[in-house]
Amino acid sequence: MTTINTIADLMRILDENPEWLEAMRVRLLTRELIELPRVVAHLAKSMDERFDEVNKQLAQIDERFAQVDRRFDKLESEVQALRNDIAPMKGAHARNVTIDQADLLVEAMGLTWRRTLAHLDIAELVRSSDTSGIPSNELISFRLADLIVECADAAGETCYAAVEASFTVNGRDTRRAMRNAEYLVRFTGRPARAAVAGERIDDRTREDVESGGVFWYPLDPLSLSVAAE
Repeated sequence: MTTINTIADLMRILDENPEWLEAMRVRLLTRELIELPRVVAHLAKSMDERFDEVNKQLAQIDERFAQVDRRFDKLESEVQALRNDIAPMKGAHARNVTIDQADLLVEAMGLTWRRTLAHLDIAELVRSSDTSGIPSNELISFRLADLIVECADAAGETCYAAVEASFTVNGRDTRRAMRNAEYLVRFTGRPARAAVAGERIDDRTREDVESGGVFWYPLDPLSLSVAAE
């Protein structure tokens, strides 16, 4: 016969008789509480499996986004290449329109058109002038000017206009136009003004225009579109 006088006696007897401990647990606890550790373990395993599946799906989504990014990069490169191919053609159209509208351009500057200098005329002007101290590359650039016009001012005196044309006029165009105007003054002994022609201008050109360093002749989109046909 087992005598239990203290809690310590009870704990000892339960330790010595595991089946008694289980029987007491069943009597004291509900089946749900007894099954709780197994349920929690099963739930944890299920959640781990679901997280693994979610991680796989996220990895697939990441790969799809990466594929989209690669396609956008390729498309952006193709668009840039297309722009690079089109840019010279747009510049050529702007130059052709500018030459065709030379009389209107100088009229907008308050001058009267007399003649547009051909490349041979410009070459002869260079050959007959003192070009000492001018770098050869700048002389070549001057001879390849987009447009040089012989004009008359309000008093009927001869003057010149040095014009550079571009679809979007930038600082490079304004610098060339102003430099060519300086060379015209040197080569002819006559006043010369710098001008640029284009559908739009960048911020650097806008500063030069507003300061009076160069004249801007805006090319209208219709003329450019007709020239492109």
